[in-house]
Amino acid sequence: MSENTQLSPTVNSFIPTAIILMILGWGGLIIIGTQTSPSGGSRWAMFFTSVLALTGTVLPVIAFLNRRFPSNPPPSSFIILRQALWVGIYFPTLAWFQIGRVLTLPIALLLALGLFLIEWLLRLRERSQKKT
Repeated sequence: MSENTQLSPTVNSFIPTAIILMILGWGGLIIIGTQTSPSGGSRWAMFFTSVLALTGTVLPVIAFLNRRFPSNPPPSSFIILRQALWVGIYFPTLAWFQIGRVLTLPIALLLALGLFLIEWLLRLRERSQKKT
């Protein structure tokens, strides 16, 4: 295959990782929600497990989107995992803002725009290093 016709990794290659992350994340959230009281430590554990749960849940979707809409250079497994992690970080951050009662629509949109911009700049950097 030539460099321009390479594809990103298949969705099936991410299924085991996604299942492990979902089991740890959603299982941890269930345990935290049913077995603990809302204190400082359990709150941080809730944020951590929600990042795992959401990352595992969106990982196959992100892999499919990268496969469906190819880019040059094609993303590696690390890049797809990083993109899923951005989604996994975004929603617990919104929950953290809501706990402090500072979450508004402009803040949510600016945070999403900021994370998108960071990923776009990282991909732009990878693209420029690939051609040299």
